[in-house]
Amino acid sequence: MTTPRPTPVYRALLTLCTSVAVAIFMAGCASNHYVVPQPAHVTHIPDPNADLNIAESALEAGDTQLALSLFEKLFKADPQSRPAQLGLADAMYQTGDLARAGVMYARVAASASDDPRTQLGLARIALRERHLDEAEQRYRKLVSAYPDNAVAAEGLGATLDLLGRHDEAQAVYRSALERHPEVQGLKANLGLSLALAGNARAGANVLLDIASLSDAPPQARQNLALAYGLLGNGEAAKRILVSEMPPQSAEDNLRFYRDLRERLTAQTTGGAATAPVPGDGASSSGAIR
Repeated sequence: MTTPRPTPVYRALLTLCTSVAVAIFMAGCASNHYVVPQPAHVTHIPDPNADLNIAESALEAGDTQLALSLFEKLFKADPQSRPAQLGLADAMYQTGDLARAGVMYARVAASASDDPRTQLGLARIALRERHLDEAEQRYRKLVSAYPDNAVAAEGLGATLDLLGRHDEAQAVYRSALERHPEVQGLKANLGLSLALAGNARAGANVLLDIASLSDAPPQARQNLALAYGLLGNGEAAKRILVSEMPPQSAEDNLRFYRDLRERLTAQTTGGAATAPVPGDGASSSGAIR
């Protein structure tokens, strides 16, 4: 007698019963431990402040392009966000886009005229665009309101130096250095101010203390080269310049130093106004928040 072949339905049923039996057997071998269903992983909810924190950190570290792209993203997502507007303005300023930075600062000032970061940005732009009376007014208000802020003091001193009021500028730098002796930008500006005021030796001594430090601002060495040039030590000035710029640019600077030295020696006016510009605390580090 021929054994009937199992139908497809029968085979499927047999397979199912075997699977159930195996499952029951395995459960029995597991010392009656039951499998507890685990919830699915919760989808990560983005932190709305994460990009802002990264952007601010990038700005502080000098990674301007990363900061600019992140702040632009934040601004597009929320055009009314003051942190996004101010961060974007600061990043634009650091890239040299003064016109767009000014528009963004003015946008914030329209709704928050006393915001210190906004006022600092507007003061910096006024200084860079040589609107010196406006820059002095804005920086004086900031220094008065925030006497412990080195960035505001540095900007005020730079403005006074460009106005030719070197004694006043040096007083501002020295006062700020009493509070913040570690701020190299203040020392670099003080050294330049002394040199432009006709005391190049004292300026060189101040600059020598910081020019070789790893955290010295870039202008410290160039200010030292200027001080050497005004002292008539062209060789020392040249050694610094050729390590900082192409030979032709170094020669151009040396000629400028000689001309400026002659003008200052003859007590004529105009030389200081075309000298290297003192730093204005352009880094966001230490900026008023």
